[in-house]
Amino acid sequence: MKFRKKPVEIEAVCWDGKNDLEIMAFCPVCQFTLRNNVREMEIMTLEDGIDGRAVHIASVGDFIIQGVHGEFYACKPDIFEKTYERAD
Repeated sequence: MKFRKKPVEIEAVCWDGKNDLEIMAFCPVCQFTLRNNVREMEIMTLEDGIDGRAVHIASVGDFIIQGVHGEFYACKPDIFEKTYERAD
């Protein structure tokens, strides 16, 4: 069977490595880390993990999305471009 994603509007911000304040205002469950001299962002998600939550790791250039249940997660730019279009 084939399925098509239902049209839903989401909010998203692309992390460009310079807009940390914008990201923090948008995503209260995000925190920035430095791993092996590379800046990353950790996003506490609603998915399964310890206590029903898990951590997503985002890289500079990833889109941070707020989903339909208020959850936040990262999406690689190529997937974002294939999946979403501007709603305004």
